[in-house]
This record gives sequence, C-alpha cells and structure tokens, in this order.
Amino acid sequence: MKKLVLLISILFLNLTSAQIVVQGDLTTDQTLTSSSTYLLRGFVRVKAGATLTIEPGTVIYGENSSQGSLIVQPGGKIVANGTKEQPIVFTSEFRKAGASRPPTYGDWGGIIILGNARINVPGGTSQIEGPGDTFGGTNDDDNSGVLRYVRIEYPGIAFSPNNEINGLTFGGVGRGTTIEYVQVSYSGDDSFEWFGGNVNGKYLIAYKGWDDDFDTDFGYAGKLQFLLSVRDPQIADQSASNGFESDNDGSGSGNTPLTSPTWFNVTLIGPKQDASTQINSLYKRGMHLRRNSQNKISNALIMGWPTGILLDGAPTINGAINQTNYIKNSIISGSTSASVDTTKSTGGFAPVDWFTTDMAGRIYTTNGEIQLSNPFSSTQPSFLPTSNSPVLVSAATPPNDGFFDASANYVGAFKDIDWTSTWSDFNPVGPTSVKNKVAISDFQLNQNYPNPFNPVTSISYQLPGSSNVTLRVFDILGNEVAILVNESQAAGSYSVNFDAAQLSSGIYIYQLAVESFIQTKKMTLLK
Repeated sequence: MKKLVLLISILFLNLTSAQIVVQGDLTTDQTLTSSSTYLLRGFVRVKAGATLTIEPGTVIYGENSSQGSLIVQPGGKIVANGTKEQPIVFTSEFRKAGASRPPTYGDWGGIIILGNARINVPGGTSQIEGPGDTFGGTNDDDNSGVLRYVRIEYPGIAFSPNNEINGLTFGGVGRGTTIEYVQVSYSGDDSFEWFGGNVNGKYLIAYKGWDDDFDTDFGYAGKLQFLLSVRDPQIADQSASNGFESDNDGSGSGNTPLTSPTWFNVTLIGPKQDASTQINSLYKRGMHLRRNSQNKISNALIMGWPTGILLDGAPTINGAINQTNYIKNSIISGSTSASVDTTKSTGGFAPVDWFTTDMAGRIYTTNGEIQLSNPFSSTQPSFLPTSNSPVLVSAATPPNDGFFDASANYVGAFKDIDWTSTWSDFNPVGPTSVKNKVAISDFQLNQNYPNPFNPVTSISYQLPGSSNVTLRVFDILGNEVAILVNESQAAGSYSVNFDAAQLSSGIYIYQLAVESFIQTKKMTLLK
C-alpha cells in the first residue's frame, strides 16, 4: 500500500508556513498541525487502524485538478477537534492568497467518512457513490472519530449523473462518532448526506449548496438537533433542490433498518424571501420525504420554499397516517405553490389538515410574520427570533436522553444564542490565511439594472495605503470575463465602472485583490 507522501512545496504562504502535499494512503497515525497548510491531492484514504489528527486552526486545501478528497475508511479515524476560536478549515485551493481565480462550487472533492454500522442494503455492505469504497457492517456503536468546529468550503463534484461526492458524506457511520459544529458551504452537490448508519449530529450548517442540504438514505437512523440551511436564490440543481431529501433506498423498498432519523430544531431558509424575489425554477421543497422513508421531525421551521413539504408515495403517506413518519410542532412560511402536498391520495388523506391538526403545525403566508432578525442577508445573516416571534410558542420538548438538549422547546434552530458565532463563515471569499492582510474597506457593487441598454456595474473601494491592486470579473464557472484594474494605486477612494452590455444574464463574481488579500462579491446581471 502507498504511504502518506509529504512533499514540502516551494510555495510559502505569508512568508511563515510551508504548504505540505498530502496524497495516497495513510496507513499509520498522522497529525496535521496549524503551523503549516496542506493540499489534498487525489483520493487520500485513512486506512483501517490509522488515525488522522488535525490540530485546531489548521487549513487544508483541496486540489482542483486531482479532485482532492479525504476518505476515512471503515476502521480508520479522523480526529478534527477544532475550537470556536480556531476552527479547522477544508477549502478550495483558490482561496489561497494570489489565486488565479475566485473559488466556486465543486473546486475539490469533499470529505467521506465510512464505518461499520448497519445499512439496509442486502448483504450488509455497499460501495459509496463517487470513489466506490466499501462501507457497512453490524456495529452500530462504531467510532470513526470526531469532527468538531470544522468548515468545509467549495467541495462537491459529480463523476456522472447520480454518482457524486457531496460536501460531507457518511456511509455506515456509527453512533460512537462525534459530529458537532460543522459547516458545509458552496457544495457542488448535496451539503450533507447519510447512507445508513446511526451517527448523531448537532449544530450543522448547510450554506448555499447546489443540490440538497440534508439527504438521508440506506436506513440512516441517527439523531440530529440544531440544523440550519441557507440557499442562494439563483443556484439550484437540475435534479431539483430541496432542504431535506429522504429515501429508504432508491426503489422505496421495505428493507430494514428503515431510514428513520429523529430531527429536532431545524431551520431551513429557502430561496424566496418575499413575493418579489426571483428564484431558480429548479427549487422545489423544503422537505421531500419519499420512497418509504419514516422520518421523525419536530420543531422545524421551513421558510421561503416553493413547496413546504412533499410527502411522496403511498408508503411514506401511510407512515404519516400511522405516525411512524411525522413532522410535529413545526412552521411553514412563504410557500408559493403548496404548503404541504402529496403525490398520491391515500384513503382521503388531507396533507394540510394532517400538518395543522394532527401534527400541531402552523402555516404563515409571509416570512415576515416569523419575525427573525435578518435570515435572508447574503453575507451577515441573523437567525435569532424577536421576542414576539411565533417560533417561541407551541413547540415540542425534546427528550432528555443524553443527546438531545431538552431545553430547546422552540421551533427552529435558534432562540437567544447564536451558536454560529465566531467559528462559522457566511462570506468565505478571501484567502483563509489572513496574517499580514491589507484591509479593504467600502468594497461595494452597485448596478443600474434592470436596464438592458446600459447594464453598468459601479465598483467602489477604499485603500488604506499604496498597494498593488487587481480587479477582475468572472462568470459563475470561474471563467475570467474582464480585468478592470491591474496596477499600483495610492491610498484613497476609488470607483470603477464595468459595462456589461455584451454579457448574458447570470451571476458574475467580482474579485478585488489588494497585495495578498482578496475579497469577492457576487451580483446577478438582469437584462
């Protein structure tokens, strides 16, 4: 077997730490330290019997050209135990200082953790989508390690249709594993996906992913509490993007264990803030529960999705009737097509009545009625409710079972404490290594759209001192559209106009690089 290859690169970041290339199979214990940065090259596998330990504050880049990915095989462990002040960051190599383009969706593979817990595939094992490594077994107490205070940015690649690497994938992972405070941002596929197993998780953020936020399959039966997802109105997948997508398996069989996770305190911020928001037509449902999945959901807040909930198919609907599949004490707001829907009528089942009466749920016409502080902000959102918010009443009390926080008797993932503070990042655009950075203030975009005859973007910024400045424009795929500034500039305020008359409608990325520090902003061109 290959051993871990550590190659010291001649590239030095911030003149203090060398980049180390990590590739091949890890067959013995290894530690990544915060004094260096790392590059994942190709499929890096933590083999059975080996433990990969990652210190708080460590930055690991995924290589784009080799689809760099980290795979923890059954019997292997990852101990990525960050802190609130020093989270561990996996991110795109294009977040390095001086990168040739801004980061974007699917810049690298992602993280896959595989274990020996039960799955519902006949024979008890399967191959994970993407790289095809084997997972599954009989040990529900299996321990694959720790992910705590970890960010995973710009992952998610597709090898072929329905064969992708997600931001963070679990396959047959057991409940001996600890998953807390994990954010997946700008994933090119699902943000989180569980294939069987029963690993538990708390404080999870799916931020502006491409496909589904939280996807469960193959008999996953873990416990989850305090989950948040936030969407970009313009970005959705051709397979249709949902907050939850849940299957027992691809055929909707009765194979056991059934997919039956227990969820408490979920906030799903959909793409549509209000009636005037233009969204991608591929957005579908806050929750798509189908193929005989039997979810147990309580205290969920579903805001701004075209359809709030879709119960899909007779087995799932029958589970709702029998309350083996339920969504209790939850709220839907701002849905434009249907609050609760089904794809099949079963014995006179009325989905809205089921949700509001049997499940003690509530439906609000607008998102404003929910009275959260600023949930739809693109860079500095706040999800805390005001004192009069309806999320603070008529909620279920989580069980006091040693995992769930029994005091969280409110709807959604937040009450009066912002657990995303400090460790998370809702605007991950500049380099992750920020020592000796040059501050850029008042970096703003203003566009006079909709005006098909004069779609000019005005870019303004202020320099604190003389600096080398580059201002570029890219499309959403990372292709350079224009170089607007490439020169040394004195301290002062600047304004640059970009005439986008020759461009098609869509999302464009404006990258301002000052010395080694980069800021990026997105704007949608409407014509």
